[in-house]
Amino acid sequence: MTAPAPRKAPRPRADALRNRERIVTAAREMFVEHGPDVPLDEIARRAGVGNATVYRNFPDRDALVREVVCSVMDRTVEAAELALAETGDAFAALERFVHAAADERISALCPMVSSTFDQNHPDLVASRESVERLVEEIMGRAKAAGQLRPDVGVGDLLIVVSQLSRPPAGTDCMRGDRFVHRHLQLFLDGLRAPARSVLPGEAVDIRELLDS
Repeated sequence: MTAPAPRKAPRPRADALRNRERIVTAAREMFVEHGPDVPLDEIARRAGVGNATVYRNFPDRDALVREVVCSVMDRTVEAAELALAETGDAFAALERFVHAAADERISALCPMVSSTFDQNHPDLVASRESVERLVEEIMGRAKAAGQLRPDVGVGDLLIVVSQLSRPPAGTDCMRGDRFVHRHLQLFLDGLRAPARSVLPGEAVDIRELLDS
């Protein structure tokens, strides 16, 4: 007798996947607005689901925070892949990536990584390595074209994106948004080659972004 073929694991229902996405989206918005300690029932209310649905998808706060951070990193990866797919001006592709990354609110999420769960969780490490590799490639293309100063690294870029996309002290996210892309463009203009000065110190490692 032949052994019966193993049964395939059932695929999640479409409505279950939609609920999960709604929870992650609502959590991301509320973490940005209020920080990682926002009550989970408030997240459920914004997502339009019951508390039980939240806990069915995410057994604890750490699991939800991790999913939000990884989803933001994955969206940043998608923005980087779109930039790499462009065949035109290499620095213009870098600019578009930087503005897209700022819209993901990395600045609001990074402190949650160090304070809420293990930085070395496999999901986070995989997302971080993908971002680092792709941004290095985007920057390398602009450097090879002679458009980007050679003394900046991936960490330098992402730390400045993080800092400039953070609302100024005493203002909320919505009021701060009007300044973000204006100040980012000023920063990007300073990255163009030839450089007008020598940068002190060494290029920053991306891990320092997550430790800050």
